[in-house]
Amino acid sequence: MKLETIEIEDSGPVRTVWFNRPERRNAITQKMMAELTETFHSIAQNKNIRVLVLRGRGGNFCAGGDLGHMRDLPKESSSDPTARAYRRMGEALEALNELPQAVVAAVEGACVGGGLGMACASDFVLCMANAKLGMPEARAGFIPSQILPTVVRRIGEGEARRLAVIAKVISGYEAHRIGIAHELTETSSDFEASLNNTLSNLAWAEPTAVAEIKRIIRLTGQAPMSEVLDDAASALSRLLRSDEAAEGIAAFQQKRPPRWATLKR
Repeated sequence: MKLETIEIEDSGPVRTVWFNRPERRNAITQKMMAELTETFHSIAQNKNIRVLVLRGRGGNFCAGGDLGHMRDLPKESSSDPTARAYRRMGEALEALNELPQAVVAAVEGACVGGGLGMACASDFVLCMANAKLGMPEARAGFIPSQILPTVVRRIGEGEARRLAVIAKVISGYEAHRIGIAHELTETSSDFEASLNNTLSNLAWAEPTAVAEIKRIIRLTGQAPMSEVLDDAASALSRLLRSDEAAEGIAAFQQKRPPRWATLKR
């Protein structure tokens, strides 16, 4: 697929996906949803990629669905009972959520609607204090249909109800307080420094272990706890027999970095 709404930038095993509609604050169109879904699926199959970074061009992360394009979407009919056109955002979010790689969302400016959904589907969210996050869809007479489950998973039903029903856009400070953002910065220079520091820390995390951690976290709540614990025990046993665990334990004992502890950006 020829990319028209996003850009891909590779630096060693770090892939940055830039939302690239700055004139519309990177608002989401059907084309962008398709490009994101295909890109996420492609990343999932690429073992050379260890970290995905999500960012927006022009000082905004993503301003949610493009209202102009949303008016032009096909109407629901008996031949389309699942509102296929709207469902694609959910597919993109699940593809992002299920990535085996570490995912970092670098949030500046607007991060609402689908943008908030992508942030909540990430493993680590770095946020500018003056960013604007929320689910304001009810103010325009519709709902944040595909992002709600992702937001609920991230911050719980109570806070998700507050944000969606009141439809208030909150600051980065508030997003940090309720658990959307993990780290907050005041200036652009601190933002870039914190992003680089995060990537340096991620370099120490062995990729297979990261993938297993994410898989077990997703499984929790979907299966009985006894099954989750059995699965986790089997995964641990399998990993302890691997060359990577042997290297990691040896590196710890010898007080040196393991061989994978660089992203070579």
